[in-house]
Amino acid sequence: MDTDDEFMSTVSSEDDMLPDDSDNDISGDDDFGFDDEPDPDLGIQQDIGQNKRAPYDVSFRVYEPQDIQQQQDVLIDEVNMILNISKEESAILLRHFRWNKERLLEQYMDHREKALEAAGLSQTTSGPPKLEVIPGFCCDICCEDEEGLQSFALKCGHRFCVDCYRHYLGQKIREEGEAARIQCPAEGCNIIIDARSLDLLVTAELTERYHKLLNRTYVEDKETLKWCPAPDCQNAIECGIKKKDLTRIVPTVACSCSHRFCFGCILNDHQPAPCELVKKWLKKCADDSETANWISANTKECPKCNSTIEKNGGCNHMTCRKCKHEFCWMCMGLWSEHGTSWYNCNRFEEKSGTDARDAQAKSRVSLERYLHYYNRYANHEQSARLDKDLFAKTEKKMVQLQKESGMSWIEVQYLSAASMALQTCRQTLMWTYAFAFYLARNNLTTIFEDNQKDLELAVESLSEMFEKPVTELADSRLKVDIMDKTSYCNKRRIILLDDTARNLSEGKWIFNVEFSNPTPISGPSSRK
Repeated sequence: MDTDDEFMSTVSSEDDMLPDDSDNDISGDDDFGFDDEPDPDLGIQQDIGQNKRAPYDVSFRVYEPQDIQQQQDVLIDEVNMILNISKEESAILLRHFRWNKERLLEQYMDHREKALEAAGLSQTTSGPPKLEVIPGFCCDICCEDEEGLQSFALKCGHRFCVDCYRHYLGQKIREEGEAARIQCPAEGCNIIIDARSLDLLVTAELTERYHKLLNRTYVEDKETLKWCPAPDCQNAIECGIKKKDLTRIVPTVACSCSHRFCFGCILNDHQPAPCELVKKWLKKCADDSETANWISANTKECPKCNSTIEKNGGCNHMTCRKCKHEFCWMCMGLWSEHGTSWYNCNRFEEKSGTDARDAQAKSRVSLERYLHYYNRYANHEQSARLDKDLFAKTEKKMVQLQKESGMSWIEVQYLSAASMALQTCRQTLMWTYAFAFYLARNNLTTIFEDNQKDLELAVESLSEMFEKPVTELADSRLKVDIMDKTSYCNKRRIILLDDTARNLSEGKWIFNVEFSNPTPISGPSSRK
């Protein structure tokens, strides 16, 4: 997804996240920092009588960098007190066991030597790390042996000069982005360099990057934590959704930076389509969209072997290179039935031509079906980008309206709410077409398409009203109409997502592609 899509995913927020059904005790934040932006879904669920968590909602928690560091410090302190080892060694053990304190303690108590060796720790004890000048020392890396040469050695005893150590650590941290598993430079030695030793050897700038990388490994090692993918955002999101659950829920989360994304695949919000279908759809679009359009406009299939053929000359007499079948490009009938009509086909009603055209029509159904959904998907994607331009101009429009109508700043906020609703709803509509492409036809599909149609009509109506000139927007009746339509669009979006998510969680959808853990339909859904 490009940056325009990233913008679209940030324009809506849903703050009413309640606990999920998972075992993780994670509660959603009530405040994601949208002080200046009205939430298009806020209050709507109360209006339609939904007091419990919506099926498309998941619970999550946002952590800032200091929160992430605090979590690590708490675990390190606990292991430090229980095992009576240094904090640096406790941190290395925790990283080796992916911050699973219980598994660490169990392995350490049962097989101490094995656990230490696997984590890259020495069983020998020594004082704090220090730089030393050893008489007669010669560095095994650079072969430098000048008098007064400073050197350093880990508990393994492999000693190298400070300059070689600094070059080695700089390469690992700055170039390779390594931090948690930097080993002793000696060949075959798996002893890990601890944070205290590294602080002694490198510059403050490199130390800062080292600790940032350690923070990243903490988040990446925990299945319930993921970084917010928004540019320049350093927050992490905690969510209890497991990988096995991604076939029955789309775990959309919202960072405090206002970026909304799917916790399962880190792509921008793609409700109601599950991650697996989104992956298939994006791959298909990347591979097939332009090709499919060109094939549809410029080629036909051989009536005999169905090979795709492009006409490369003016003559209607076609010979398939694959099966050597001869036919007419115009009517698709046998060329032997054309007699002397070499350049002008007038045999449209011949049986061979009719049969060939029927066979070709059937072979093009799949292509036309894909283009139907792709063109509508692409149209909403383009419309959402245009709405983004409108969003950028909305504040200017609000100021102008305020001057011409005498309204207060609060009174013109309905334009901002309408702009946000347009972008949010178009983002949802865009993905409904990807979702619908993979659905098998049944009663549930009809209900889904009706909900999709209702939302689409409401969005187009709101878009038309929103784009009216400021002189017309000053009319109080139009203001009421825009506010009503904004509320209606948000309600239709919630109804669509609610129905789709509920059927997905209950395994009622049938897909026309291979999908993990398919479940037969167990009952109808009601349209609201």
